[in-house]
Amino acid sequence: MLNFSFQNTTRIQFGEGQIASLSKQIPIDAKVLVTYGGGSIKSNGVYDQVVAALAKHTWFEFSGIEPNPSYDTLMKAQDIIKENNIDFILAVGGGSVVDGSKFIAAVALYEGEEPWDIVSKQVRITKALPLACVLTLPATGSESNTGAVVTRNGNKLPFSSPLVRPIFAILDPAVTLSLSDRQIGNGAVDAFVHTMEQYLTYSVNAKVQDRFAEGLLLTLIEEGPKALAPETSKDLEVRGNIMWAATMALNGLIGAGVPQDWTTHMIGHELTGTHGIDHARTLSIVLPAVMKIRKEAKRGKLLQYAERVWNVTEGDEDSRIDRAIELTEQFFEKMQVPTRLSHVDLGAGDIDLLVEKLTQHGMVKLGEHSAVTPDISREILVTAL
Repeated sequence: MLNFSFQNTTRIQFGEGQIASLSKQIPIDAKVLVTYGGGSIKSNGVYDQVVAALAKHTWFEFSGIEPNPSYDTLMKAQDIIKENNIDFILAVGGGSVVDGSKFIAAVALYEGEEPWDIVSKQVRITKALPLACVLTLPATGSESNTGAVVTRNGNKLPFSSPLVRPIFAILDPAVTLSLSDRQIGNGAVDAFVHTMEQYLTYSVNAKVQDRFAEGLLLTLIEEGPKALAPETSKDLEVRGNIMWAATMALNGLIGAGVPQDWTTHMIGHELTGTHGIDHARTLSIVLPAVMKIRKEAKRGKLLQYAERVWNVTEGDEDSRIDRAIELTEQFFEKMQVPTRLSHVDLGAGDIDLLVEKLTQHGMVKLGEHSAVTPDISREILVTAL
């Protein structure tokens, strides 16, 4: 196991009815900015629950945060913050709303000239407004980690700071019952690939992290399809297990002391930035191709994954690995997401631009060994056709 430092300070309030606890979680004298997306929280009852919980607080709202939150949209929140002396951010939504709110919180106290430098130049954040969230779509794990992504002019880029980790997060599985099948499928796949990015590398004898990761993968494989099946789609235990798995997949625990990959995500970001494809759907397209092209570098872990996650134990090594990749693709198909570029109407002619974007963004040494060059990224994309 590699050396590591692990701390996660986000307080999780899990379970049905927990939104009401906002009244006690946020200081009564705080001036709160409630941030959210396109307004679905008003049709599913979440907004009303938040309003009731903040009845004794002074609060304002900012809406319109998009999937893959836009820099230009997020910057509009700054006027509200300044005019009303906002000193607390409450994000109500999925990972994009939480990500966008992290950027809003950082920019509010940023002393530099160009806020985009936080993302484009990875300028260190020294101050940020306190942030909390009510999660409505389990997927990204942003509710209890330090990272976020922001999009500007077709460039989807990450940033990270411990100062934007949410103070607390409310996870009520009941609020996920109004999600569409597309959102459910995307969320489970996003959590699955987050886990794989930290698991499918090479062994450092980190037995605890491996077993945790395998447990998350098995949970998502078992529960994900149930959330789409009519007879079990409203089961709160199913939804609760998916919700908690998504949080655990990227709260730092399974990534502590192990090598990490993130090739799939970096290539996926370019698919989203250039073509507007849902984040999770870029991951379901790219991951199988990464597994195929990086088979030798990942051989040991692929064999472990085949045996422990898919119970594939017969045949030679290559056939077991191929079967594990095939079963992974079948799981993605059950979750109703694409597994090929052709499934989203992209072809060989689209690859040059994607590789050019990766190079432009400095993504030229990806993977757990920093061995994934632009040429290998091209191989991955060709394999994903």
